[in-house]
Amino acid sequence: MEIRGKAALVTGAARGIGAATVIELAKGGCSVAVNYRSSKKKAEETVSMAKSLGVDAFSIQADVGKDSDCRYLLKAIKDRFGRLDVLVNNAGTTEFIPHSDFESVTDATWDRIMGINLKGPFMCVRAARDLMEKSGSGEIVNVASIAGIGGTGSSIPYAASKAALMTLTVSLARVLGPCIRVNAVAPGFINGEWAKEGMGDRFESFIEEKAKAAPLQKVCIPEEVAGVIVSIITGPEVVTGQTIICDCGVTIGTDYSHSGIRRI
Repeated sequence: MEIRGKAALVTGAARGIGAATVIELAKGGCSVAVNYRSSKKKAEETVSMAKSLGVDAFSIQADVGKDSDCRYLLKAIKDRFGRLDVLVNNAGTTEFIPHSDFESVTDATWDRIMGINLKGPFMCVRAARDLMEKSGSGEIVNVASIAGIGGTGSSIPYAASKAALMTLTVSLARVLGPCIRVNAVAPGFINGEWAKEGMGDRFESFIEEKAKAAPLQKVCIPEEVAGVIVSIITGPEVVTGQTIICDCGVTIGTDYSHSGIRRI
């Protein structure tokens, strides 16, 4: 898709991968709605950076785990842009719970993580479908994680939510074609604010450990994942229902025999 003159919604776009994706889209001439849930100041900073690149942009607060908020988001976009061509479902959440600690995984933990990481993307797509189809064509990219491939990551509910998001991507691609393409990215560990806040003092040593384990000897930064997202959106329109792994090669050297996944 040629994104110049088009309109996009990026959820969870106040910082990290979301904010970096907003900037990459703006560089291509795409107007952007910057969704956030609580980080208003950072969202406004992202909007300012996008506007400095010559596109229209605005911030909008909404909890994508609520259907009413998703519909509110899309109404605001229709009123502002009159169209929607790109949807990046980036908003996500987790809790840092050791996988062996079953008792700390409460019903509330499951509901919150699945609500934002899985139901949220579905509800955003449902709310956006009509406007995207009326705009002529559409690109949807869901931000998953390699945690959903190997059952790893910050907690079991997080890994499960990202695995389900990749399956949701396939289901949506089947029903939304040929007008709308739906794909996903599965980043590895990200060197960014979100992980740093969650891991605290363990962050720097964990970064070093992950970099040593990767064939490319580094971990991803948000801007690199944003580049992959935008390359999917702007690339040849023959790919749909796929998850693109961007993890500096971590998964190719990992034994996932316990998960049923086979590398051939």
